[in-house]
Order: sequence, then C-alpha cells, then structure tokens
Amino acid sequence: MKTKLIEHEIKYEGWQLSPHWIYKNFKIQGDAIVAFVGECEVKLTEMVDIEDVINNEPIYSKSMLSFISEQFNVGLIEGVFRQRLLICTIKEALEKRGYKITRSGDDLFFDDKKLTVSIATKSVNSVLIHTGININSAGAPVKASGLVSELGLSDIKYFAREIMDMYSQEIDDIILASTKVRGV
Repeated sequence: MKTKLIEHEIKYEGWQLSPHWIYKNFKIQGDAIVAFVGECEVKLTEMVDIEDVINNEPIYSKSMLSFISEQFNVGLIEGVFRQRLLICTIKEALEKRGYKITRSGDDLFFDDKKLTVSIATKSVNSVLIHTGININSAGAPVKASGLVSELGLSDIKYFAREIMDMYSQEIDDIILASTKVRGV
C-alpha cells in the first residue's frame, strides 16, 4: 500500500471520499492512504453515514488530522475490518506514547471525550475509508478531545507518517501471510 503525507492544508468536506480522489489529485494509483491536516466540516448532504444523517449530526472540527484510504478488490465487510484495523493502529500508537485511549467500534476516546470520526464505504470499484483525529477540539458539536489541545502531542506530521507506515505494513503483511499457507 502506498502512503503520502500531503504538506498543504485541505478542508475535509466529505466529497473527497470518492473513487480515485487520491489518484486524480496526487497521482497515486492503486491501494493507498494519504494524510493531511485541515478544518473538517461535513454537512448532512455530504454524509455517508446514514445514522448520522437520521440523527442530524453533522461533523465539525476546527483542526483535524485526516486519513483517506482507497483499497481495490475488497468487499465492504473486509473494508470495515480494514477501517477498524486503522483505528486500532491509531490507538496502539497513542498508547505507546502513554495515553489511555478507549475504543468503541470505530471511535476512539480520550478522557471520555470523542477523539476520532471514521467511516468506511463502498464505491463501484473500491472501498473508501476516512478517519479523522481532532487536533483542536474547540467548536466540536460533541464532547471532544484533540491531539494537541488535550493530549499535548506536538509533532502531528511525524505521527501521521507513523500511522500510515504502521497501517500500510500491516495490510501488506496480511496479504503476504495469505500467500504462504497451503490450502486444506
């Protein structure tokens, strides 16, 4: 899986979770994950999560570290497993730094406040995953925590690269592991 940290800020509005967005904008073809920092504002009209639409829960973060991944030849159930693997990778990286993080499904919490948003969906030819981690929790519509505002994490770009590398290596290792066994 290819990885790329986008150096410029991008406001995540939901429409970026679309087929070939990574390829068209960053010329990365195939399975990939990219990370970027920017404001996050997903209005109900751009929501993929129907439950959030029904509950009238738009997403907002003044500053968020976003990961978008597109993965091909994968069904939606496997895509949700891969989304959860990304969430567990983030949790593991934060716990390695000494933070007590809790997980409920695809959500991470610090001090009982929501740290992440995440969704996996299926396009015509791929699975798309967006996971965002609050950097600054100010103005969030729910009780939220942030990497800088509450956790005091200083190097967001280093953290983003670490997450992408860990996740990419894990996916690649899973695929490789599936090639070394004898069928029975």
